[in-house]
Amino acid sequence: MAAVGAAAFLMTAGALLLAGPRALAVVDTATGKAYGRWPVKDGTEFFVEFVHSVNQSPVRDVFQVRGRRIVPVAAVFSSLGAGLPATAESGRTLSRDPTGALRLTGFTAAYRELPYIVGTVSDHILGINNERVSLRDLCGRNAHITLRVR
Repeated sequence: MAAVGAAAFLMTAGALLLAGPRALAVVDTATGKAYGRWPVKDGTEFFVEFVHSVNQSPVRDVFQVRGRRIVPVAAVFSSLGAGLPATAESGRTLSRDPTGALRLTGFTAAYRELPYIVGTVSDHILGINNERVSLRDLCGRNAHITLRVR
């Protein structure tokens, strides 16, 4: 009976460790070197903002942490043009928010990680926990990085 109790304790402790403090990590894709970590919990939203290379307008991709997954919430942009959707695909909604920005929602995917190449001409900005982080300052221009929940 003691062995059953010990096994139950170990399973509970293991589950607590897996559900313990999590962080959104920005790491070098090739080496795994951590550039930065920010505490997150289920429901934490963050964004990556950049200037679209073709139509030269800002785009903000909004994500939410769910477990150890990253779920897209919305893509927010100010103008239509090459590389940006003019209509919503099936199951998605394209609308204008109160500021007039276009907001694409209805994503269903979930990712373990998000790869980025930090801009050489314009920056990528990570917005998390009321902080705006220049990924170019943090990682360098043209850095190949990955965002993941650890």
